Amino acid sequence: MNTHFAQTLLQSNAGFAALILRVPVGLILAAHGAQKLFGWFGGYGLEGTGQWMASIGLEPGYLMALLAGGAEFFGGLALVVGLLTRPAAIVSALTMLVAIFAVHIDNGLFMANNGYEYALTLFVVSAALAIQGGGRFAVDNLLRARV
Repeated sequence: MNTHFAQTLLQSNAGFAALILRVPVGLILAAHGAQKLFGWFGGYGLEGTGQWMASIGLEPGYLMALLAGGAEFFGGLALVVGLLTRPAAIVSALTMLVAIFAVHIDNGLFMANNGYEYALTLFVVSAALAIQGGGRFAVDNLLRARV
């Protein structure tokens, strides 16, 4: 890997604020991914989620469930510890954009109507982390020291 690219990817001057954003959002994303992948926390697992995704036009449903669940679960775990924060945040943000426009946009803003406010919030936090990096307490700092 190009050393300059790696240094830039892993660098962050975000301080403590990134930790406050990363941990709860990462846990929430990981939990949602676990619903899709494993059927945990009341989820439907890959089969059920895949069938639902196919029913709303996200084809092939099983693959879309695997991609969305993987992005949320593994991206969320990466955000919790601050591992490759920027790539994890970008993948999470893109996943939330798909959720907003494929599922929630026609229902308006509010969550009470299955609207997009929650997915938008997760998108915005993910976008902020993609810009600022993992902050002071992130595994990225250990990796950066080794590059």
